Amino acid sequence: MITFVANYSLKLLDMLTEQDIRQIAEKGITEKQIEQQLEQFKTGFPFLRLEAAASIGRGIMKPTDDEEKDYHKAWEDYKAQGKKIVKFVPASGAASRMFKNMFAFLDAPYDAPTTDFEKDFFAHLECFAFFSELDKVCKENEGKGARELADEGKYKAVVANMLQPKGLNYGQLPKGLLLFHNYPDGPRTPMEEHLVEGAMYAASNGEAHVHFTVSHEHLDLFKKKVNEKAGGLARKLGVEFDISFSEQKPSTDTIAANSDNTPFRNDDGSLLFRPGGHGALIENLNEIDADVIYIKNIDNVVPDRLKPTTVESKQTLAGILVKLQQRAFNYLRLIDSGTYSHSQLIEIVHFLQRDLCCRKPDIKELEDAELVIYLKEKLNRPMRVCGVVKNVGEPGGGPFLTYNQDGTISLQILESSQIDTTNEQYVEMFRKGTHFNPVDLVCAVRDYKGQPFNLPDYVDRTTGFISSKSKGGKELRALELPGLWNGAMSDWNTVFVEVPLLTFNPVKTVNDLLREQHQ
Repeated sequence: MITFVANYSLKLLDMLTEQDIRQIAEKGITEKQIEQQLEQFKTGFPFLRLEAAASIGRGIMKPTDDEEKDYHKAWEDYKAQGKKIVKFVPASGAASRMFKNMFAFLDAPYDAPTTDFEKDFFAHLECFAFFSELDKVCKENEGKGARELADEGKYKAVVANMLQPKGLNYGQLPKGLLLFHNYPDGPRTPMEEHLVEGAMYAASNGEAHVHFTVSHEHLDLFKKKVNEKAGGLARKLGVEFDISFSEQKPSTDTIAANSDNTPFRNDDGSLLFRPGGHGALIENLNEIDADVIYIKNIDNVVPDRLKPTTVESKQTLAGILVKLQQRAFNYLRLIDSGTYSHSQLIEIVHFLQRDLCCRKPDIKELEDAELVIYLKEKLNRPMRVCGVVKNVGEPGGGPFLTYNQDGTISLQILESSQIDTTNEQYVEMFRKGTHFNPVDLVCAVRDYKGQPFNLPDYVDRTTGFISSKSKGGKELRALELPGLWNGAMSDWNTVFVEVPLLTFNPVKTVNDLLREQHQ
């Protein structure tokens, strides 16, 4: 027993059994992490202090056509230097939420489509890219095709064959492996669409590096799909694919708590740990060997006919990134040289404030020696350029100017859960925000000496959140880590750029695939 518990405080030890300690050790979680998480359940997380919602001219760039051409050239010149670019795609999410309405239909007391959603689904059944496969399994399992079953009033048989293991099993598969778009040579999954995108704007030296984060139970399915499809796409696109996968680390799981903030236990007495949310992926991102990393969600893809707009937008974002990075690197080298003048320091201040939107209200009070330390600290950080789209009422976060823990003001992507809803001014800022975060990032993750940043060092640990869940009919409290593009990147240099709304086409429900952009 002593071997296991020597490093645990008496307070924590009171709550843990020897089995608990083994379970914790197997996950690679430390005593300090468990104690901090249990304490966070008690104290909660502070709300962020806001200055304003970002807008065009105040934190959001909107390049002209000529400026975009200049950025595209800068990106092409950068790639020609032999830099390594990786496209990073969080793809571990199951598609079950996408079919929430259809699961409800299976459980409903009625047998015919009743809600508008259900009617829309069956009216356009043949329009789904997976229709052919669904029709096939319906014939195998029911002796009749999907449309024939629907015409006979056997609607639930069609849905069962779509969602359940006896059919397509779409209710349990990851979104990345569902058939989204039709093509003359066969339908494509989002995973394939991301490979195509990667070849079009992220390839260098004839190679396109694409990394997917997946859940353990789906890893083999992803690898199988890659083996089936990547070779043909590579030949078609004239590139070599380097496709890699990683799983969310068990050490990033968070302990679940009861309503009294003590550890929640499963029926067998073991502790319940839950995935820490997409913020845990900062660890996966940190292990990517690259100069520049694109990040985009798995379900935000379009057919080839609409890809040119996306490609041009991605080139613009990357061009802005490398030009800003080069200026920051030049200033850092100037600071290192020790041969700068006061006027050059003021020039660097203007760059930091105007171009990187990082402002220190009392900066004029700093002596030159203090100013140099401050400027180097703020310039020598990971950098990201984030595409934002005009707000069209989608749920999610937006771009804001916020106060940081050190008193500086910088650009952040905020979720509604990070805002004090009792503050009417903040609620109004969020409600009237002009732009929305579609998760469209390009990241520079090496310093001016070519060394990779240790990305977990730039996480704001106070920006997680607590939600209410249930397990086995019992209520529990769940802890999510700071979000990947929220608190996990809080201490990065951030720039927002307006991108075309056409570049944002997420699929949150199955009927979203009926939108014109996915047909």
